[in-house]
Amino acid sequence: MNQALRRALADANMTEAQLAERCGVDAKTVARWITEPGRIPHARHRWAACEALGEEEQDLWPTAIRSALTTGPNRELVQVYPYRSAAPTSLWRTLITKAQRELFFAGYTNYFLWLEQANLSAALRRKAQAGCRIRFLVGDPASPVTAAREEEEGVPLTLSTRIAVTLAELAKLRDVPAVEGRFETGHVGLSVFRFDDEMLVTPHLTRKVGHDSPMMHLRRCQADGMFDRFAAHVEELWSRGRDIPEGGGDGQA
Repeated sequence: MNQALRRALADANMTEAQLAERCGVDAKTVARWITEPGRIPHARHRWAACEALGEEEQDLWPTAIRSALTTGPNRELVQVYPYRSAAPTSLWRTLITKAQRELFFAGYTNYFLWLEQANLSAALRRKAQAGCRIRFLVGDPASPVTAAREEEEGVPLTLSTRIAVTLAELAKLRDVPAVEGRFETGHVGLSVFRFDDEMLVTPHLTRKVGHDSPMMHLRRCQADGMFDRFAAHVEELWSRGRDIPEGGGDGQA
């Protein structure tokens, strides 16, 4: 949610339709500017909106300013969140919806996705039927790595329990060839979620569960940049992983 834009509209006592008219777009476009934080209007529309609202561009769309001024590798950095839970839930749904070629969920449990994204299985099924490749890299629930991390986290809802939820959901998608799943443990300290050329990355802090760890939103802008390096990392883990057996299994071969 672009809270700054929503607040500016309220302060100017202006409706979305009125702003749309001033900018030469339709009201639905303005609504998307507000509800989809990653959506950046064209420059001429940003300038028109700022003039209509009496606001500075850097206050309404700071990412656009940073992208225009940044030329180094950090231009791939769209946004940072001190906690994964601080990112709007709509961000995940927007990225999933926009992806056309590839969805790669390399979180150790991926549990929160099923919890926070309504009807995720149905959405993934539609994506797969439209030609999108979908992969889940899941931690091995029977691995000593998982047991050690469980002890470190020290929470009642253990890693293996959260992994079991994902395995149960993936079992429902067994009939969809484009949905793949593998076991690996190399990503216990780093979760990477890829949506075509955008990515969410969470480095896991000691004794913290995923939603309490920071997160970066990346967008690919160059070869061998941050995006490509994280992508190569999870591709290597995928190549080392083992297919999840039918029924989920206990992680052991």
